[in-house]
Amino acid sequence: MSLVAEILARGWENFVARRSGTFGFRFLLQPTVAGLLAVRAGLNDAKEVRPGYFWAALNNAAYRTDLLRSGWKDIRMPFLVAAVIDAIYQVIERRGIYFLEMVFTAAALGVAPYILVRAPACRIAELCSRAKGAK
Repeated sequence: MSLVAEILARGWENFVARRSGTFGFRFLLQPTVAGLLAVRAGLNDAKEVRPGYFWAALNNAAYRTDLLRSGWKDIRMPFLVAAVIDAIYQVIERRGIYFLEMVFTAAALGVAPYILVRAPACRIAELCSRAKGAK
């Protein structure tokens, strides 16, 4: 097996093993915090009549910089906390720090839930405001 494949296999195995044992609570807590931040941002998007976050960031150059900046502003602290907690976990459990595994874990627990929740929160808020306005 190639070195890259071995690193990826070890990284995935270590990521899955983190769910139980020391610091396992963060697999619930960190995505929840990221989701709540995404709901808040989605509600602000709906209030300011901005397009859906992820799709607009990918496809609309006019909104891309602002959306990425506001997204990073919201998610940077949960991402950094996730990275620090993972570094502590790695030092305690593995006696070293594996940077790529740490970044992957922080992104999976913080950034991914944020991206997945922000646009649907915006759409639901828009639908609710339309229904409210139609009455």
